[in-house]
Amino acid sequence: MPVTAIEPKGKVTFREDRCKGCGLCVMACPRKLIIVSSRLNNEGYHVAELVDPDRCNGCALCAEMCPDVVIEVWR
Repeated sequence: MPVTAIEPKGKVTFREDRCKGCGLCVMACPRKLIIVSSRLNNEGYHVAELVDPDRCNGCALCAEMCPDVVIEVWR
């Protein structure tokens, strides 16, 4: 039987230049796929990033929680 790759159900992008690293998206993600990374943006804030995009289901809870409208989700 052939192995079928699972297609991700969602795509998430972050406007890193606007991220303040508050971590609200980290708390909102039910699959625990978002972290606040050690990378800094131009303003000196640690930015959020998706650690396993293939497991994202596109629920958009992260985008709803973001106070700075940094996150975009497509399904």
